[in-house]
Amino acid sequence: MIYNAEAANISIAVGGDAMITRRMSPFKEPEFLELVNILRSADVSIVNLEMLFHDYESSWQWSGTTYTRSDPHNLTELQWMGIDAVTTANNHSYDFSEGGFLKTLEHCKDINLPQAGGGRNADESRAPAYVDSNAGRVAVMAATSTFSEQSRSGPGRPDFAGRPGVNALRHELTHHVKDDVFDALEKANIELGYKEEQIARDFFGFRGVEKDVDSEQDLEFLEHNFVRSDHFGVHTEMNTSDQSGIAKWIRGAQKQSDWVVYGVHCHESGSTGDFHGLSRISPPQFLVDFARWTIDQGCDMFVGHGPHFLRGIEIYKGKPIFYSLGNFIFQNESVLWLPDEAYRRFQLDHNHTPGDYLDTRSGGGSRAFAADPVFWQSVVAVCNYESGSLSSIDLHPIDMGYQRPIPQRGRPVLAKGQIARETLKWLQEVSTPYGTQIDIAGDTGRIVL
Repeated sequence: MIYNAEAANISIAVGGDAMITRRMSPFKEPEFLELVNILRSADVSIVNLEMLFHDYESSWQWSGTTYTRSDPHNLTELQWMGIDAVTTANNHSYDFSEGGFLKTLEHCKDINLPQAGGGRNADESRAPAYVDSNAGRVAVMAATSTFSEQSRSGPGRPDFAGRPGVNALRHELTHHVKDDVFDALEKANIELGYKEEQIARDFFGFRGVEKDVDSEQDLEFLEHNFVRSDHFGVHTEMNTSDQSGIAKWIRGAQKQSDWVVYGVHCHESGSTGDFHGLSRISPPQFLVDFARWTIDQGCDMFVGHGPHFLRGIEIYKGKPIFYSLGNFIFQNESVLWLPDEAYRRFQLDHNHTPGDYLDTRSGGGSRAFAADPVFWQSVVAVCNYESGSLSSIDLHPIDMGYQRPIPQRGRPVLAKGQIARETLKWLQEVSTPYGTQIDIAGDTGRIVL
């Protein structure tokens, strides 16, 4: 053996959404520096970059939530913490249109911070970013199932350039309803004139070739698909075209790296579990299918994020699937500027400032993210591999300052005592459906294979 990578021993640390708007390096709390040491000590550390880095060179795009922007210098703060690579495909990628996203990718490149999930065309957004570590070369790949259509990257042709954007993982959503409901929807579709509109649109032909449907069993109503069934339910399924495009890049990444990590940003939900914010505890079936499929394709780890809270952990064929690692840094209340439409949603005008808007949006801390501790408690997971196989996962709870004032909350520190135990017990509970055993010792959780 002449290279360390030949031993196939590596530690990979993964975290959730990094919504960073402020510096990290000035702070000296022991619990914060302990977390930084964990990230720096891992051979490779990866988080999802749910923030744009630019100087407002481009126009904003309708978002309806936070218009994410941070000073480009804050990217180096992530590197200071020990972050080696980021994923950039998420629902905020086009908050400031194509220009804001491409500027973010440019700033990552300028400081040699590998990013995956975005590019100037579909292949670039699907391609891996590579991190060379002493323990081996890691390919990082990413997609998002939650996106605006404008942000979805597109393939090029010999005679036409591709479209910049994110690696979008589309899915088909079908509503199963019983006969009486199906018949009522069909009647409404006719009486409201939508059926005639669909016939005219199909005859005109601009929608292209569409799949054949059985009109007795299938119905499109208000841009949703319904089928007759003996039960009520929602069925989700991966888009096979996106799946095929992603598959070739996973195949290539395996040949050019020692390890492959795949991340997906997903706000969509399954049908069980309580709502926290706009998402349920359970992941949607298409995400479960996709996560397992990436492992079947040869990935060594799947990392989900999106709903801003922890979902369960599954060990599938000896490899880890994190359905959501929640937040890693949650400073979405420190953005400096917001467009007029954001203020008007809360009946505010030009006499109000971002501070007024953000305080009003959270009801002074009484609603939304500010009012639920699950958004402010998460984990950093360190996956330890020995001789090519996963041997253990160390789960380090982090505390992002629930109920602290806006200028303080959002920065992670290692959780201690009650907060650490609450976080790990939550993770135990949401991982139970997957048969995953998490042992708790003090302020740390551990999964041993």
